[in-house]
Amino acid sequence: MNQKLKQLLLASIAVATSSCSAQVTEQSLTLHSNNQHVAFYLTNADQSSLFQQQLIALEPAKQNDLPTINVSAQTSYQEIDGFGYTLTGGSAALISAMSSKAQDNLLNELFGTGPNDIGVSYLRVSIGASDLDSKVFSYNELPVNETDILLKKFSIDEDRKNLIPVLKKILAINPAIKIMASPWSAPIWMKTNQASKGGSLKAEYYGVYAQYFVKYIQSMQQEGIPIDAITIQNEPLHPGNNPSLYMTAAAQAKFVKHNLGPAFKVANITSKIVIYDHNADRPDYPISILDDAQAKQYIDGSAFHLYGGKIENLSLVHEQHPDKNIYFTEQWIGAPGDFAKDIKFHIKELIIGATRNWSKIVLEWNLAANSASQPHTDGGCDRCLGAVTIDGDQIKRNPAYYIITHAAKFVRPGSTRIDSNSSSDLPNVAFKTPTDDIVVIVLNNSENKKKFSIAVADKFIVTSLDVGAVGTFVWQ
Repeated sequence: MNQKLKQLLLASIAVATSSCSAQVTEQSLTLHSNNQHVAFYLTNADQSSLFQQQLIALEPAKQNDLPTINVSAQTSYQEIDGFGYTLTGGSAALISAMSSKAQDNLLNELFGTGPNDIGVSYLRVSIGASDLDSKVFSYNELPVNETDILLKKFSIDEDRKNLIPVLKKILAINPAIKIMASPWSAPIWMKTNQASKGGSLKAEYYGVYAQYFVKYIQSMQQEGIPIDAITIQNEPLHPGNNPSLYMTAAAQAKFVKHNLGPAFKVANITSKIVIYDHNADRPDYPISILDDAQAKQYIDGSAFHLYGGKIENLSLVHEQHPDKNIYFTEQWIGAPGDFAKDIKFHIKELIIGATRNWSKIVLEWNLAANSASQPHTDGGCDRCLGAVTIDGDQIKRNPAYYIITHAAKFVRPGSTRIDSNSSSDLPNVAFKTPTDDIVVIVLNNSENKKKFSIAVADKFIVTSLDVGAVGTFVWQ
């Protein structure tokens, strides 16, 4: 028995004999004489199984009349950066208020890579307040009618209360986790309407706002928190949130090519610049910016949500600019949640759909809220269901927890999407990991229980999924 399989078996035995109530269980392993096995993790729509491992056999290839998912590592697509959540200021506040032991247990479960951990590998945070903070704030708050073009009063002290301490604990658990940061609004003194909600960035403050990003990244780096990427504006075509800011594609292109890109270059900032960060119904927005060669030179890629449009539209941007990356950065689940519907939609459209349309990440909105869907700003989302609900030290795991787990636990950063045939009944996506495992995620999108095969090289499995069920299959 090779060392890897020995470790897996020992982990399985440890879980089986543990007295703790682990949410991610490894119930059994099927070992084979050729030192290969397939691990199968199942979530059923009725919650009778929640990412629990099932027995499955690996057999020599042979023909059958079942629908077959054929996986080929010979054809590869984008590299994966990770799967995770937005760690809002409100999420951080709830985590910070937990007892030390409960907080450590939760953070290890979310961000660790042990047998009972789910392995979140990517986070998004807000630059200043999002609408899921308890109040609106920026890093340059001033009295009415004052300005600070040199940003002498710039301060990230609000983030030092909860967000930064939580991020430091997460980085201690997983130093390689990547962090993307997104603003919901510029400081109000820089805006046309002098308010946190709506308005646009005044032209005379484009250069100052670019320095605001530079100071933010440098300040976080001084705290030991590297920012891998920033988006220029969360939902730039939705000025009705609190906070929010309206920014056209033309304005974003101008800001990148004349201000933000050059400012990053002068300051030796290596954080990626990602544009758009809004719905898939407007692929023309990022395409028009990338069509501008002066702006494009500074841009790493485009980010998307799916509150409008089709997930396939991400590929339209890739086809026009295949040298630029695609990111899927946000999708909410409305409280109180509908487990069967939420699992089906999010696995199909995001975990499978976004990655099959070139996304390097999939992030759910958001990590945590309490049972009253708090905290949030005045006018912010009052029914956003967290991946976990936190009330004191009590934790409830919600649909987004399992949605992300089905990908994050085994599709580790550096994995590559590989080829697999798909169908409307059995949408799926396949990956090859840095350790050469093959991971296939499959949803039964039909109205009946489905029996089917998955073929990888000269080995295959025969399995089945109930209606609305999702399986993660790992060739190890």
